[in-house]
Amino acid sequence: MIGNTIIKLNNVDIFQQKHLVLSNVNLHIDKGDFVWLIGQTGSGKSSLLKVIYGDLSISTGDGHACGYDLNKMADQDVPFLRRKLGIVFQDFQLLTDRSVEQNLQFVMRATGWTDPQLISDRALDVLEKVGLRSKLKKMPHELSGGEQQRVVIARALLNNPEIILADEPTGNLDPDTSEEIVLLLKQISQSGTAVVVATHDYHIIRTFPSRIIKCENGKVLEDVKI
Repeated sequence: MIGNTIIKLNNVDIFQQKHLVLSNVNLHIDKGDFVWLIGQTGSGKSSLLKVIYGDLSISTGDGHACGYDLNKMADQDVPFLRRKLGIVFQDFQLLTDRSVEQNLQFVMRATGWTDPQLISDRALDVLEKVGLRSKLKKMPHELSGGEQQRVVIARALLNNPEIILADEPTGNLDPDTSEEIVLLLKQISQSGTAVVVATHDYHIIRTFPSRIIKCENGKVLEDVKI
């Protein structure tokens, strides 16, 4: 890996089972980049993200993510790669029987945190970053959709990731809330964490112009215009 490059794919073919989804993929993402990932349903956006977070292996071409060689990565390395990634999904996947604080603590313990004071401090820190410090003791059902997605982003920030991968993070949110979430993700990128947002929402892309990568006809097109 060279300098500030966090993701680099060279001539990578991406398969789901034995079906070729994307061929000859070339992609680079650097520290602090904010990137839109677009393409129709079934165009390969999710498959591309799965390669980056180690859910799909690659057999042709070269791939690196957060310092890991994706070609040579063993199964036991995948959890360590994922600690360097924050992942945000459309459906919030919060534990409904636990408070906001307990949701964050659960992830920290699962990824190796042991010191109760450090765990408590970090939970407050990431909630401060997403503007939800006052919601620490709330249950997920007591939060709005936008607040729940902010908790998910806070959760993604816990281990100081080098990159956040957000798959349709505004898919279940109204337009105003969607803009708030994207603004938050933009601010995170400006602090040095790269952010990739897969979306169908062209309005939000036009509202927040940035670099665009498009999956289309089995290819990944870098730096397209819409």
